[in-house]
Amino acid sequence: MKITKAVIPAAGLGTRVLPATKAMPKEMFPLVDKPAIQYIVEEAANSGITDILIITNRGKGIIEDHFDRIPELEKNLLLSKKNETCDIIKQISYISNVFFLRQKEAKGLGHAVLQAKSFVGNEPFAVLYGDDVIISEKPVCSELISSFEEFGLAVVGTQKIKDSEISKYSSLKVKKIRKNIFRCDDMIEKPNKNEVMSLYAILGRCVLVPEIFDILENTEPGNGGEIQLTDAMRILAQTRGMIAVEYSGTRHDVGSKFGTAKACVQIAAEHPEIGNKFKLFIKEFAKSL
Repeated sequence: MKITKAVIPAAGLGTRVLPATKAMPKEMFPLVDKPAIQYIVEEAANSGITDILIITNRGKGIIEDHFDRIPELEKNLLLSKKNETCDIIKQISYISNVFFLRQKEAKGLGHAVLQAKSFVGNEPFAVLYGDDVIISEKPVCSELISSFEEFGLAVVGTQKIKDSEISKYSSLKVKKIRKNIFRCDDMIEKPNKNEVMSLYAILGRCVLVPEIFDILENTEPGNGGEIQLTDAMRILAQTRGMIAVEYSGTRHDVGSKFGTAKACVQIAAEHPEIGNKFKLFIKEFAKSL
């Protein structure tokens, strides 16, 4: 079955980047000239996704505004003969069919995904974590979709994590199929030292089957007192098996200060308009460090 739907959980409070998130959602942090959430929506659209549900909460209406038309701004740009900029602004509203739903209570990532049950229906779907902007030549979401089409199993995107940091993530039990493709039969969220299965962790992307909703509805709160998506995916992996794809590209955690700073630097250095000038600045600035 072709995957045409995606869910982007974006209901987090952004406490790791306070005070910036006191009045602005972290998903709207500008990475040079586009907000973080737009990079994620574009990745989904470039992977063949036609319908996207963004899960938000109170105070994040600005995200909805960003993907809407603003006739007054468009008119002003045209009067100023800024036609190219006007076209760019208009295109944001047509990247994909973007829908919004509020998570009424902050009960974790698993609970946020569960809110998408009626939107997804009985179809497989992609999940793109709202904190993770991934810069890559090929959209990571499309890599996962290709593996789903080949194996017919749920797929998680993964990369290796340092041994000293794996306890902050999940840990996967994997067996290599070929190159960057693995079979995954088990996983654990935020493992202690004796629970680590491998240094491969789920990072920002997955493709799930609709059976995940029945599992989530019966998943008890786990780490942090929240309903963890990893706990539900663990049952799916143990009962049906999953595929793990070690994707290419650079992941930036824009829910953290350091991750946001790194994303801005990489995107600025590769930007067609300011890239060369920015790289010269970085080289000069590095001499003072």
